Amino acid sequence: MAGKFTGGRLVLEEIHRFATPGVCVAGSSHWDVLAIFRQVLDGLRRAATMHGGRIAGIGIDTWGVDFALLDGAGRLLGNPYQYRDPRHAAAMPAVHAMIGAERLFDETGIQSLPFNTINQLHAESLTRTGVLDAARHLLFLPDLLSYWLCGERVQERTIASTSQLWNPRTGAWSERLVGALGLPGRLFQPVVAPGTRLGVLRPEVRSDTGLPAVPVIAVGGHDTASAVAGAPLDAAGGAFMSSGTWSLLGIELPGPLITPAVRAAGYSNEAGVEGTTRLLRNICGMWLIEQLRADWMRDGGDAGYAEMIAGAEREPAFASIIDPDDPRFASPGDMAEKIRAACRESGQKTPQSRGALVRCALESLAAKYAVACEALREFAPGGLHSLRVVGGGSRNAFLNQATADALGMPVTAGPDEATSLGNLTLQLRAAGIISNLGEGRALIAGSIDEETFTPRDHDAWSEPTARLRALIASRCPAEPA
Repeated sequence: MAGKFTGGRLVLEEIHRFATPGVCVAGSSHWDVLAIFRQVLDGLRRAATMHGGRIAGIGIDTWGVDFALLDGAGRLLGNPYQYRDPRHAAAMPAVHAMIGAERLFDETGIQSLPFNTINQLHAESLTRTGVLDAARHLLFLPDLLSYWLCGERVQERTIASTSQLWNPRTGAWSERLVGALGLPGRLFQPVVAPGTRLGVLRPEVRSDTGLPAVPVIAVGGHDTASAVAGAPLDAAGGAFMSSGTWSLLGIELPGPLITPAVRAAGYSNEAGVEGTTRLLRNICGMWLIEQLRADWMRDGGDAGYAEMIAGAEREPAFASIIDPDDPRFASPGDMAEKIRAACRESGQKTPQSRGALVRCALESLAAKYAVACEALREFAPGGLHSLRVVGGGSRNAFLNQATADALGMPVTAGPDEATSLGNLTLQLRAAGIISNLGEGRALIAGSIDEETFTPRDHDAWSEPTARLRALIASRCPAEPA
């Protein structure tokens, strides 16, 4: 994406969009980071053709937790594992046995999830392949791609905070956790703040792309950090939700909130830009819809998103509710049958048509957001009065209206490209064009179209949300709703 700053407005232009599929090798799931970097270079070549030397900066953000290991010469030690790789789930109980779940949360403010970096690293140590012994550098994926562009190896703060190895109170890596797990301390270097100028494009990258010595900026490397930076939040009781494959629901705070109540509610403290903290919770998001569509496309069907939503609208409301965070839904493979099985097991009507499956998934997501917001209200200093939805899911009007109805408060949708806008805002600040996050958000607010959904029938959602709470309690009584 290119951002054009002109006339007090920030305008996005899509340069090159590409998929980032994983690769399964011998039962393990990896990211093909060399293929991803090739696509990045292709995009930069197109930018050079379209805009030449007028590119003022480059910033990269990606999903969290995943990382690459490099040797002393900066060479890649194998393709990084994907966060959905099955080996990580087996490592988490071992980490808990060594450290304790409560101590982990108290040290990092991050909820224990199987894919967290801490579990990935422990899984690597358990395999005893020697990779950790050979590694001299750990780079999260945005840091890796920036390194390949400009030659500077850093660990950016927002992406580091997703690891469950970083202490938000001290602003540094947790020596207690690194030592307790026997991880090589050399892998953990002082983190840099978003907005840091790293360097300029390497000579070979310039030659390959046709670009000049463009600065590379460490932005909010975690895509959620960039997305929230790109969200014009309501300062008086406004929550955010970054809606994509995952739904990240939370509030922005001036610092971490690490308490037993936060841990019990399933919320995490992730580092934001300008010293802020995102108190948020991971909820399964559009993954359910994406997987239904992928299954139907593989079967030779024509499953467009608009058609899927139209089919859902024709089905009766609240016929069946599932817990989107049921572990069975976390992995790929026949999502329709997984949803049907969950409904059969709970004694509900089994959705048969495509429309019924999509409606079940979307209404279940809205109910889950409502249940999660009940706890979030307790942590918001002024209470919760509105929700800002950003990301690709913000284009789903059916889900936005259902969410407003389930929460009983207005939902404002947009921008859908908040991650790119937040990324560009940090680049503008690094270039001295704007001075702070507030100024950047005001710029974004004046540059986007948005739509507000007001609640229509909040009372109708009491029974579906109660049904969801019962499902959660029956599946795992100790799990936060």
